[in-house]
Amino acid sequence: MHDGWLDPDPFLRGAPWRYEGRVVRADPEDRLRLPLDTWERAQIPAGVRLEFTVDGATALEVRYAAGEPGPAEELRDPAPAFELRRSGAALVRIPARPCADATVRVPLPGGAGPFTLHLPESLSPRLLGVRPAAGRTAGPATGTVAPAPPRPRWAVYGDSITEGWFASRPSLAWTAVAARTLGLDHTNLGYAGAGRGELACAEQLAALPAEVLTLAFGTNCWSAVPHSSDLLRETTRLFLALIREHRPDTPLLVVSPVLRPEAEDRPNDAGATLSELRDSLESAVNERVAAGDKHLALLPGAPLLGQDHLVDGVHPNDAGHARLAAAVVTALRNAGFAPPV
Repeated sequence: MHDGWLDPDPFLRGAPWRYEGRVVRADPEDRLRLPLDTWERAQIPAGVRLEFTVDGATALEVRYAAGEPGPAEELRDPAPAFELRRSGAALVRIPARPCADATVRVPLPGGAGPFTLHLPESLSPRLLGVRPAAGRTAGPATGTVAPAPPRPRWAVYGDSITEGWFASRPSLAWTAVAARTLGLDHTNLGYAGAGRGELACAEQLAALPAEVLTLAFGTNCWSAVPHSSDLLRETTRLFLALIREHRPDTPLLVVSPVLRPEAEDRPNDAGATLSELRDSLESAVNERVAAGDKHLALLPGAPLLGQDHLVDGVHPNDAGHARLAAAVVTALRNAGFAPPV
């Protein structure tokens, strides 16, 4: 690249696959094996971010192209922006807009970093370049920017709750909050409207380089594609078996569905309440633990959130995402899957 622009790919985190020049969150080689809704949501860059350090630069310029948000994205991310964080603290938000080729300048407070720059996910931006800059002066400047040092990797599979719906900004989704707390490099494999235990996703998850894995799905098995209790139990068993075939010793935490008041005691079209589906998923996990899987742990989801933590009866608000993150952090630490406090 020229004019000081650098390839953004080495700086990207949470972006394991590319398709037609864009970041995607599912293996494009498998796109014909995935349900259409899963593949569509995989093209939203949930959890994707830049992580970098600087030397002598006081700003970072980012070139990007972005499209109009769809109706779903307007709900999940109503104020798209680039958000800079360091050491867990939010520093600045720069509004983003649909564009063919625009540059955003992000001021960097003193220090080398590392910094994290969360993307305006609802716009599905395609990053065209990054470069160090100084102050308010236009154009490149002296100084350097480099990818942040690698951290242990954590891959999380789930549905819209994992994808981060109704967190007021991407950095407040429970996966992002938990990853910051634990010092992990997270990959968000949450697919809104989907995340029903698709077996192709189990194979993709098993193939990812990650030191810790987490599953958090099930609520869409009550509604989007209704499952019976027996079907979800068998789906969970198969999902776990496929992961363990390739990753027998990788720490794996399973979070069962959180509270969904309308569904708890109401049968779906397959005759199962969410309470019954939750029991089926948990029993499949507990059976495998009892059979000797020492690297598998269960976090029951029912008690984690109250009705006051839900925006629409399904998705957590910021307080709910924070509670869910705290519970996952505690569960990972108690199971010995993450560093203690």
